[in-house]
Amino acid sequence: MTHREVPQHHRRFARTMRADATWAENRLWQVLRTKQLGCFKFRRQVPLDGYILDFVCFEARVIIEVDGHQHAESERDAQRDAWFRSQGFRVLRVWNGEVQDNLDGVCSFILAELRNCGE
Repeated sequence: MTHREVPQHHRRFARTMRADATWAENRLWQVLRTKQLGCFKFRRQVPLDGYILDFVCFEARVIIEVDGHQHAESERDAQRDAWFRSQGFRVLRVWNGEVQDNLDGVCSFILAELRNCGE
């Protein structure tokens, strides 16, 4: 789906989510924005294939989702992840608490995955 094919309501919803991001999403965004993590470019709250992605690096085909407890064992999330894996993406899920308590560890994990993008 190209940029022009994204339904307008998905774009509006993504814009709203950017404005109403969680503390953990905002904190991680401060690290990911402007190519600060390994010079990889990330976008946030991106509408793609009927979903809104928290963060995506198209270059490395890596999606990062920052989740709260409501996502634990979510069947919908599992289906969504399987869809994006079938499209050649890797989906990394990190918990809000991990971002709060161990941001350096989360960033190290993400950077390792980004650097292994061809494997």
